[in-house]
Amino acid sequence: MLLNDNDVVLFQGDSITDWGRNREDGASLGVGYSLMVASRVGHLYPEKNITFLNRGIGGNRTIDLLERWDKDCLELKPNVLSIMIGINDTWRRFDNNENTPVEQYEARYRDLLQRATDKLDVKLIMMEPFVLPVPEDRKLWRADLDPKIHVVRELAREFGAVLVPLDGLFAEASTKADPAFWTPDGVHPSPAGHGLIAEAWLKAVGAI
Repeated sequence: MLLNDNDVVLFQGDSITDWGRNREDGASLGVGYSLMVASRVGHLYPEKNITFLNRGIGGNRTIDLLERWDKDCLELKPNVLSIMIGINDTWRRFDNNENTPVEQYEARYRDLLQRATDKLDVKLIMMEPFVLPVPEDRKLWRADLDPKIHVVRELAREFGAVLVPLDGLFAEASTKADPAFWTPDGVHPSPAGHGLIAEAWLKAVGAI
């Protein structure tokens, strides 16, 4: 398994990671997949004494992570860094006309990973951003998001990270139940959607 005794695991990202955490409490995990992962690992491997931290912030893009990377990543000295970032780099193009070209997304994401691996002895877990067609106009996002998903895959290979292929997993899940069952707005997961993310993460690190 990827997780070792006394590891500090840091979840980073946007609202999907944030998901109800109390930002005044550094130990708060929120009520989404981060909490589900921590509860399952703690239940299955209590002897490992693993600490989980969540510093996801709703609305964040790669540029926002860069601006807070020292305080919300490097200073916390995680042994395991889990990142899911990118959907807002796409979303802002469609709701606020703030375009993040794929080349810029790649450069910023690489900078995040490089700074982490230069400063820390850390294992990386990279989670794909994803979108489902709820409502239908979310299909228009694919032209912007798909190249960014490919960037995540290429960077995972470049940095030797564990990849959690969420976009494909959500697409597969949508053959079993309506896409809105997994995410009511195509982006933010339902409880079942958070469960899907948590299980995929746990399988990717070899915890289940």
